[in-house]
Amino acid sequence: MTNSKFGDLIKQARKPENQISAQPDAPPDPDVNLSIKVKLSQRAHWASQAKLHNLTITQVIIDALNQRFGTPPSS
Repeated sequence: MTNSKFGDLIKQARKPENQISAQPDAPPDPDVNLSIKVKLSQRAHWASQAKLHNLTITQVIIDALNQRFGTPPSS
C-alpha cells in the first residue's frame, strides 16, 4: 500500500501541468576567474588602498576594464 502512495505521487508529479520549466530566456552568463601576475608589493599596496576606500580589488579591476574597453553589448 505504501508503494502505491509513492506511485500516485510520481504520476501526479509527471503531469504536464505540474512541470516547472527551468529554461530562462537567455543562457546565464556565469562569473569566471581572471588571473594576472603582479608583484607582491603592488598587490599589498593596491589591497590596502582599496580597503581604505571601502572597495575590493575585483571592483577596481572591473571598473578599470569597463572604462578602458566598455561593456559587451547585451544579447
